[in-house]
Amino acid sequence: MKLHRITTAAVAVAATLALAACGGGSQDASSSGGGGFEAEPAEGGTVQVLQNADFSYLDPARGWDGGVNNFYRLVYRQLTTSAPGSAENPTEIVPDLAESLGEVSDDGLTWTYTLKDGLKFDNGDPITSAEVKFGISRAWDPEIGIGSPYLKQVIDAPEDYEGPYKTGDLPTVETPDEKTIVFHLKEPFPEFDAVLSQVNATPFPEGSGEGDEFIHEIIASGPYKLAEYVPGSTIKLERNENWDAATDEVRAAKPDGWEFTIGLDPATIDERLIAGQGADVNAISGTVQPATLPRLQTPQLQDRTLQLPGICTTYMGLNTTKEPLDDVRVRQAISYAIDRNAIVNASGGTQLGEPSTTILPSSVAGHKDFDLYPSADGTGDVEAAQALLDEAGLSDGFTLTLDIRAQESMQAQGEAVQQALERIGITVELNLIDTATYYETIGTPSQQHDAAITGWCPDWASSAATFIPPLFDGRNIYEKGNSNLAQLNDEDVNTRIDEIKAMTDIDAANVQWGDLDEEIVGLAPVVPLMVAKTVSLPGENVTGLYSSANAATGGIDYVGVGLKDPEKG
Repeated sequence: MKLHRITTAAVAVAATLALAACGGGSQDASSSGGGGFEAEPAEGGTVQVLQNADFSYLDPARGWDGGVNNFYRLVYRQLTTSAPGSAENPTEIVPDLAESLGEVSDDGLTWTYTLKDGLKFDNGDPITSAEVKFGISRAWDPEIGIGSPYLKQVIDAPEDYEGPYKTGDLPTVETPDEKTIVFHLKEPFPEFDAVLSQVNATPFPEGSGEGDEFIHEIIASGPYKLAEYVPGSTIKLERNENWDAATDEVRAAKPDGWEFTIGLDPATIDERLIAGQGADVNAISGTVQPATLPRLQTPQLQDRTLQLPGICTTYMGLNTTKEPLDDVRVRQAISYAIDRNAIVNASGGTQLGEPSTTILPSSVAGHKDFDLYPSADGTGDVEAAQALLDEAGLSDGFTLTLDIRAQESMQAQGEAVQQALERIGITVELNLIDTATYYETIGTPSQQHDAAITGWCPDWASSAATFIPPLFDGRNIYEKGNSNLAQLNDEDVNTRIDEIKAMTDIDAANVQWGDLDEEIVGLAPVVPLMVAKTVSLPGENVTGLYSSANAATGGIDYVGVGLKDPEKG
């Protein structure tokens, strides 16, 4: 998340944007003063997570953003998954429920997986190929399957297939026996192992999860199960006694439980973590508020300050179906007028972000440096912007509505956009949307306004294919769960996407993705704003803190987190 793939305060990036990628090498989280964040956790205790907003959904077929994807990693498993943040290459896709990565046919259209022995749900029922197939088929349900789009885009399902509840069996996924599952693809896709690592590839018992069943309940396959959920307030996880550590080389699962406290004011979270009293010594949270940064300079707090690299792009999507944004000249004028330095300052300054002129961040394979809308000081070229509006017959400007999350830092970003565009006569009206429902709202075209500030992180790090197609393929604009916020449907862009996706040399394809990034920015369906960075302040008793580009959108990978002293707090 993803937009997703980018979002709220449970993980670091979430508090500043939504929806992961870096080249190989361990991505251990580093502190300013050497806080020992990578020490081996002890067995036991409860990790506390303090966050402002609730998760989007407990159901992984629905949720797909940086705030919740990391949580899913504690309670759900898939055939494959991202390596733990502590791994030598944490961006690698590794087997999870499957014994190995997929065996692919010579034509690249058929992928076969074999399940490990001893897999069970939290109720003790076995996880077989039938449950894996059923869970995956839920992605096609028009109401439930609003999360990650890759399964639907890659697997060769019948055109009228609408999931197991409405249509029934998915014939292009075969289960010849209880341990074998075979997938038939629309076309060769060499990164299919990564597709199956997405959260909506989670198995569930056949027949479960219809309607709103998984809104407040879950059926766990990971090391923890749901003990208590009070929406907007608390989530408590306890050990899943039917999880077998011998089958799981990814999740250390050292704590006995996790407790998420939801709905806290961000400033209150910072105060609690600075004080570090009681159970808060065992707490982690997202990025600190900009006003808190100067207070972290004391030696005691510097030793606990966690700095994580930016891997997600914050951008403003422009709805190309709305007048006058359907005119490329108007979108280009907005691109020229934006003051990226003001956006960064509104987000907390250079400690929390850096300006971006590209869709692909530098941490993603395929990134290409370019700036199609330059200005001498980085604050926007008002003259060039006004000339384009004049050419479009909009010399007096116009009014547009900008969707933003109802958070202080997000509103500050919106106000920076207001001030920048006011210089060319464009009046920006801010529409505040609750964080927990933000991505569902802006991902529903019928509810979209003219523009929205959001973010995107790669869903797996080795390829730009998780950036460009989800955001700009015009054939994948959905009534719900839509990630192409610009609703761009450009024939040339669609053709180039197909050509690059067909390439079997991923490195060569990434070069082409970088070129296509530049071509798309020339059309200005979105305005890249910044790459968000993270400064966090974990409790002094928390350890096992490693960054994960894939699993945690650049934030802390929960699977390795634990406590130094389980009796403390």
